[in-house]
Amino acid sequence: MDKIQIKNLEIFGKHGVFPEENVLGQKFVVSATLYTDTREAGKTDDLTKSIHYGEVSHFIRRFVEEHTFKLLETVVERLAEALLLETPGLEKVTLEIRKPWAPIGLPLETVSVEIERQWHTAYVALGSNMGDKEAYLRLGVEGLKDTKGCEVQEVSEFLVTAPYGVTEQDDFLNGVLKLRTLLTPRELLKRLHEIEGEARRERILRWGPRTLDLDILLYDDLVLDAENLHIPHIEMHKRDFVLKPLCQIAPYVRHPVYNRTAGELLDALAGEQG
Repeated sequence: MDKIQIKNLEIFGKHGVFPEENVLGQKFVVSATLYTDTREAGKTDDLTKSIHYGEVSHFIRRFVEEHTFKLLETVVERLAEALLLETPGLEKVTLEIRKPWAPIGLPLETVSVEIERQWHTAYVALGSNMGDKEAYLRLGVEGLKDTKGCEVQEVSEFLVTAPYGVTEQDDFLNGVLKLRTLLTPRELLKRLHEIEGEARRERILRWGPRTLDLDILLYDDLVLDAENLHIPHIEMHKRDFVLKPLCQIAPYVRHPVYNRTAGELLDALAGEQG
């Protein structure tokens, strides 16, 4: 991905753990690498097709001047989030904030914090087999739309499917959505559980009835096996009620473990089921 770099932007801010730092202020030095696609701007000489580094520099200055935080970590985290939310075409940012006059009582050139943050693509499965099933799925979609740092890009049709695992229960309504998000996998999982809670989801029986079930299927090309979180979803390649709606919106998305597209996984499952 192409990069636009802003180096050593000097700003006077009021950030620090000591009260006098929040009142008197001091100099901070900010460097940013903006990841975007500059191809069209380069071919057309049209600034509107790129990111205006002058406007971004002024945005950084205003943010650092108008807010007060104790920690450099907070300044850089909040600034990265604000840039990604407010700058069209910005896919990823690397930010470093230096504090040349850090009051530690020792000779010191500078202290700095550097982070890298970006937009991610996730696919989330939705399911319900209690009450007004469609209303619950809509609640899931709208809950993510209303979440800061989340953009719902596509939603599949909702499909009626037979129950999986525990079969003596009502049919399910299932779907899949494509999500652009700044949340980490664990932050996203926490948010999904919060939305399930708003639907009064109760976790009593595995594969049992539920008002709303939200599962992370894929998150970029990440492979993660941790307690209570597995990405890709360990059962997705066995579930046609997941693969069918996924294929509606992303038939060519590739499973990072099996190295097969959603369409290929669905065809293979259909062959196994005869």
